[in-house]
Amino acid sequence: MSPMSATSGHTLPPAVVIRRAVEADRPAVERLAALDSARAPRGDVLLALVDDVPWAALSVDGGGAVADPFRPSAEALDLLRIRAAQLRAAHASYLRGVRRALRLSRASA
Repeated sequence: MSPMSATSGHTLPPAVVIRRAVEADRPAVERLAALDSARAPRGDVLLALVDDVPWAALSVDGGGAVADPFRPSAEALDLLRIRAAQLRAAHASYLRGVRRALRLSRASA
């Protein structure tokens, strides 16, 4: 028996990918927004793909989200929120490090 996706009714678990949306993903994000009757997230956007099909998108900064209402996308949105929180925390940590380095360089000058 050849492996097939769980989303097509077979036994393999679905492949879930969380990644940053790129410009080429804009039509998919707009489609999700239209299905969800909402505005498409803007700025830095994460996309949840299940078996290479966009199920949900989330703005990292604003938190605005859209999802396909015809799919069980709540868990995909949860994963997007977790990843967005990780990215925001990493960015905040980076900024703290930059500020500290600037203070140290000014103090030693």
